[in-house]
Amino acid sequence: MPPSDQNIDVKPVPRLAITMGDPAGIGPELCLQLLNREDVALRCQPLMFGDPALLRRVSDRLTRERGPQFQLSAPILSWAELQNGEQLDSGPAVIDLTLPETAEIPPGEVSAAAGRAAFHYLDRAIDACLQGFTSAVVTGPLHKEALHAAGYHYPGHTEILAEKTQAEPIVMMLTSPEITCSLVTTHIGYRDVIEELTTERICETIQLTHDAMQRMRGRAPRLTVCGLNPHAGEHGLFGQQEEERIIQPAIDWARERRFEITGPLPPDTAFVPRKREQTDAYICMYHDQGLIPLKALSFDDAVNVTLGLPIVRTSVDHGTAFDIAWQGIAEVNSLVQAVDLAILLQSNPASGS
Repeated sequence: MPPSDQNIDVKPVPRLAITMGDPAGIGPELCLQLLNREDVALRCQPLMFGDPALLRRVSDRLTRERGPQFQLSAPILSWAELQNGEQLDSGPAVIDLTLPETAEIPPGEVSAAAGRAAFHYLDRAIDACLQGFTSAVVTGPLHKEALHAAGYHYPGHTEILAEKTQAEPIVMMLTSPEITCSLVTTHIGYRDVIEELTTERICETIQLTHDAMQRMRGRAPRLTVCGLNPHAGEHGLFGQQEEERIIQPAIDWARERRFEITGPLPPDTAFVPRKREQTDAYICMYHDQGLIPLKALSFDDAVNVTLGLPIVRTSVDHGTAFDIAWQGIAEVNSLVQAVDLAILLQSNPASGS
């Protein structure tokens, strides 16, 4: 005889806070598609933090022009209802964080109103996760100029999350099935990289990347460290011996801890196919050193992860795409991948977190 229903242990799916991002960009249409994905609803409960009225505007346009995948049928809940657990079953929902000034936001335009709204969605999503109402935060794309116009002078999500959660150190990691890169320095100018590059910071990046990849792969990862200068300095011929003075001591530190690690490798050959096959994650010295190969190989399915936070946070690895906003042609793959990685990471928390 089959077992009775009372003997079946059904594990609840994780509840994820998903931010709409800048409302003038492609975030709203990506969220609509995600809310309609039955495969996503089987793996998690997506709670979309945003503006239902604006979502309705985008939905009405795109359902008519593109099809039912853009319908808005999820229930609308207030912030208070989320906190009280009212009407919150296991299905998708929209958390109403409407700001009056977003009512007339047009697509594809930078505005302070859109920047304020995007920050508001993110701020509430972080609160929800810190307070235990959700298991992770998955963020839609922000527009940095709109954020600054609204008075929020942050380079991006990573710095907002670090300040809000009082986390230090943190690391920006970009990952896809094809390639994973962690950044020692992030949103700073090239002339500032040398000043920010320290052995301690590289060690922190190595440690957090090692721990995250072990959680994701279920085994000790293979790490590759990139040099800073052309040809990794050519034994001091280029640069100020940063490879010898700053990078190599961090690699030695990791080897003392029995990490499987190589480098510093010349950046122009570190990402060739054979080396990628031998590498689970790269440690990159500056933003574009990691982002150029990652976006060349995995533009549509890469995910941004913030390591070192007390909460799980993943994100799409693309921008607001104002040029195609509200047209229904943006790919939802990166957002789905970000959701899947958030599910994996929240189910396998870091030791001590």
